[in-house]
Amino acid sequence: MSERIDKIKEMLKQSPHDCFLLHALGLEYRKMAQDELALQAFQRVLESDANYLGTYYHLAKTYEALQLPDQAIEVYQKGIGIALAAKDLHARNELQMALDEITDE
Repeated sequence: MSERIDKIKEMLKQSPHDCFLLHALGLEYRKMAQDELALQAFQRVLESDANYLGTYYHLAKTYEALQLPDQAIEVYQKGIGIALAAKDLHARNELQMALDEITDE
């Protein structure tokens, strides 16, 4: 494990549902190509806060890395809905572009 992951895990002991920390943990696992662990971290984010918009993109990309395109598509679509509800057009466009990329293959 990396030192950064160890630090994040230590902070999570104090705040186990902290979405920022869980998201950061998922990103660190992705950097290390530990996609199953990243998947778990990103899923925990959305279990804690389904409106944590930034996680949808990374969760879907993790599903893509795990060769699970149907799950990735579902996550992109859900994220687009959340982005529209939040009136976050930048996030919506980013998610839509990623969705278009995976569905055009």
